[in-house]
Amino acid sequence: MGRLAGKVAIVSGGATGCGAAAVRLFVAEGATVGIIDRNAQAGQALADELGAGVVFAAADVSVKAQVDAAVAQVRAALGPVNVLFNHAGTIVIKPFLDTTEAEWDMLFDVNVKSMYLMTRAVLPMMLEAGKGAIVCTSSISAVYGTPNEVLYDATKGACHMFARAIAVEFRDRGIRCNAVCPGFIETPHGQREVAGLSALGVDVSDAAIKAAQGRMGRPEDIARAALYLASDDAEFVNGTQLFVDNGFSAV
Repeated sequence: MGRLAGKVAIVSGGATGCGAAAVRLFVAEGATVGIIDRNAQAGQALADELGAGVVFAAADVSVKAQVDAAVAQVRAALGPVNVLFNHAGTIVIKPFLDTTEAEWDMLFDVNVKSMYLMTRAVLPMMLEAGKGAIVCTSSISAVYGTPNEVLYDATKGACHMFARAIAVEFRDRGIRCNAVCPGFIETPHGQREVAGLSALGVDVSDAAIKAAQGRMGRPEDIARAALYLASDDAEFVNGTQLFVDNGFSAV
């Protein structure tokens, strides 16, 4: 307990799923937390449940004005931010030739542009303090090509390199930036992915997932990895990708 004592964290996409699990764990480990999400009902409910030291700010994290306003709201309530978990993301599951330019743009806006906007808004506070930790949610799909997910795979490859490049540019100014890379996780996002792939004939049955990674991952698996990367326990870990998939990507 207390691994984030004194830290002020923001979790984008923190209203539900792995993001919500991270919010709960960060609070349990001593952080005050700002939840930024477009799901206002779930985000506010989580903040109300966790009480003092947790605030919710509604935003579409792909829109600069909304991101800047939400980050300012969190800073006004909690103080300068020194931990950022860039978790917000979504998925498109379609045969490549059935995808549209609008879907490509939307997915890059939500999965990649949001990391740029959130990091751009928070990084100056970290630089002023001389220290900060950024965690970005990538995926096994950054390195493991999956059929009917070309757009998603491309965004997650970009997430990988975003985290590495931020780490390289800002390492000597006290900033760490790492990526956490989930396998299949039992969240609404993960269930939608399984359903979508199954409908297109991809074998993501319980047996197939068990063969690939032993079991479905749980939100807490990702939250614990994000906690490690955000905490001072990882003070010499920078620019890396932590795969949380029980060996799926190692085969």
